[in-house]
Amino acid sequence: MESNGSVEKTFVPSAGWFPLVLVLAGVIVTPLLFVMVVSGAQTQIGVLTVGLIVIACVIGLASIFGFFGFLAVQPNDSRVLLLFGDYVGTVKQSGFFWVNPFYSKKHISLRVRNFETGSSTVGEKKDQQGVIVQHKTRTHGRPSKVNDKDGNPIEISAVVVWKVVNTAEALFEVDDYEDYVGVQSEAALRNLATRHPYDSHDHEPSLRSNTQEISDQLRTDIQDRLNKAGVEVIEARISHLAYAPEIAAAMLQRQQASAVVAARTKIVEGAVGMVQLALDHLNRDKIVELDDERKAAMVCNLLVVLCSDRHAQPVVNTGTLHH
Repeated sequence: MESNGSVEKTFVPSAGWFPLVLVLAGVIVTPLLFVMVVSGAQTQIGVLTVGLIVIACVIGLASIFGFFGFLAVQPNDSRVLLLFGDYVGTVKQSGFFWVNPFYSKKHISLRVRNFETGSSTVGEKKDQQGVIVQHKTRTHGRPSKVNDKDGNPIEISAVVVWKVVNTAEALFEVDDYEDYVGVQSEAALRNLATRHPYDSHDHEPSLRSNTQEISDQLRTDIQDRLNKAGVEVIEARISHLAYAPEIAAAMLQRQQASAVVAARTKIVEGAVGMVQLALDHLNRDKIVELDDERKAAMVCNLLVVLCSDRHAQPVVNTGTLHH
């Protein structure tokens, strides 16, 4: 996957267990110092008392800010670290860590995800107090209506499997990488459908017949559009393909007619071969000698019997050969 966007930097944070002990110790020490200050102030107020107050305030503030530096990363997950707008690096290692409390931590999942084209995302909703009343959801995909290469209206949709491989590009190169993946996949699918016919009879790659070839081409087209977003397309396959309802009946009749013609052609080829075989046997074994007129009549009768879609009714000749 080629890309000319932002360069991802791996950030290795410190383990979070020792800072956790320090922060908890600070939380415990701070009230103890204030107790000592209060008890000492009852007797006298001096430099030591002022110093204890300053130390208690510093330890308390440090403990509060220290809590904002803890970071828990799950497997196949990441955190993009920013310091006042500057990109610091990306944490991909799973575990419990501690980083600079002033770092902004942007969550980006590295898990494999999939969606169906034609679906839409409904954002989360919050009430006036900021409580989430409806979580972010995604509707089921609906087939897209587009004209194929022959101009026939068809309905098509595809399932795209993808994952983020460059967190810097996903966060900084596009506004919303999830929405970008959905829109660009839909555009690539529509473009692919207009370049190929639904069905082809001259060995041209078609949407219905060349499934694997079309899927590989669709994956390549989507990947070309998503390179700048730091996304890798693992798989793309057509999940729904059909003629539009307004022409579905007519296309079904055309397919049935094509199937009937193909079947009749095969039957005629077989019947001609059988007639040729019968004439060769009669001539080779000298069973009966037929002139051209009788051969033509025999061929006609055999073809009628072999090519008819109904059982033939035999006519028994009780006279001579020619009557």
